[in-house]
Amino acid sequence: MARITKAERERVTKILELLDQHYTTEIKTYLHHENPWQLLIATILSAQCTDERVNIVTKDLFVKYKTLEDFANADSRELEKDIHSTGFYHNKAKNIIACAKTLVLEHGGEVPSDIEQLTKLAGVGRKTANVIRGNIFHEPSIVVDTHVKRISNKLGFTKEEDPVKIEFQLMELLPKDHWILYNIQIITHGRTICIARNPKCSECFLNSLCKWYQGNGK
Repeated sequence: MARITKAERERVTKILELLDQHYTTEIKTYLHHENPWQLLIATILSAQCTDERVNIVTKDLFVKYKTLEDFANADSRELEKDIHSTGFYHNKAKNIIACAKTLVLEHGGEVPSDIEQLTKLAGVGRKTANVIRGNIFHEPSIVVDTHVKRISNKLGFTKEEDPVKIEFQLMELLPKDHWILYNIQIITHGRTICIARNPKCSECFLNSLCKWYQGNGK
C-alpha cells in the first residue's frame, strides 16, 4: 500500500469521529448468542443471509441443539431442514457438524481465539474468525462483510475487491481502537443511509468526505 499522507490521515480521523458521533461506540454483534460457540454457528449461518433471518432460525435451533455435542452428533438431513431458510443449507449443515466435532474432539469444547486455529475449522474463513476474535475475545480485528467492502470503496479507503486485501489495507489505515467498531458502525450506516440499491447521499453526514460522492459531482 502506498504511503498514507497526512491529509488522508486527517480525513480518516474526521470520518471516524463522525461515525462515533452518529452511531454506537459499544462493541456488539447483531447476531443473538449466549456463548462463543453459538456465535460461531450463527456467523457460519449468516453467510449470504441476513442477521435478522439467522436470529429467527437460531431462536429455535439453540433450543433444539443445546450443546456442541448435540451439533456434532446431529443428523445432517435434519439439520439441513432446521436451517433451510438461511440458504446454502447443505454446505452450512455439513460445516457446522464438522466444526462442532473438531471443537469437541480437539479443543475440549472451547472456541479458540487464535486466527490460525479458527480458520482451520470447517466453514470458518477470516471474516467469521474476526467476528469471534472481536466480539468474544476483544482482539482488535477487522471484519470485511458486504457493507464494509462496498462502503470502504466508496469512502476511498481501498480500491480492492478481495476481502483479505481490504482487511489488511484497513488495518494499515484505521487505528486499532476502531478496528472492531468500524464494522459495527458501517453495518448500521449501510442499512440506514448508504443503502446499496438506493444510497441517501444528500442526507449522509459523510458526503463531504466521501470520495465516491465527491467524484460523482452530486
